[in-house]
Amino acid sequence: MLRVFLTDDDEDDRLFFQESIESIDIETELVLFENGNELMSYLNADDAKLPHLIFLDLNMPIKNGLECLKEIKNSDKLKDLLIAIYSTSSSEKDIETTFVNGANIYINKPDNFNSLKTSIEKVLKINWQYHTSNLNRETFLFRI
Repeated sequence: MLRVFLTDDDEDDRLFFQESIESIDIETELVLFENGNELMSYLNADDAKLPHLIFLDLNMPIKNGLECLKEIKNSDKLKDLLIAIYSTSSSEKDIETTFVNGANIYINKPDNFNSLKTSIEKVLKINWQYHTSNLNRETFLFRI
C-alpha cells in the first residue's frame, strides 16, 4: 500500500484531492494535514509512520510549504522522503526555489477533476528511483 500525505490549507482542495485519489486504482492510504505545523509535528514524532510521498502546498499560513521542504531536507530522519510540490503558483521563482531546496517534482494544481486524477495517477506511478537519479529542471516541472 502506498502511503501518501497531502498538506494543504484549503479544505476544498483537500476534498478534491481525496476524491481523486480514491477514484484511482492504486491501493493508497491518504493522510491529510491542514498546515505545515501539523505535518512537521507528525513527521518529527518518534512513532511517526512515514509516507512514501508528500504532496505539499506552497502557500499556507502558519508554516508554508517551502519552510516544510527545507525542514524535511535538513533532517537526517526525513531527508529521503519524496516531496511533490502541489501549488497554484506557476512562478518561475517558486519552481526554481523548490527545485534547489530538494523537492522531487512540481505540480500545478489542475482546475478540474479529470486533470487532477490524471496528474495524481501519473505521479503515483512514477518510478522514483529512476526519476530522482535523472532529476533535472525538465523532469522536475510536471505537465499533463
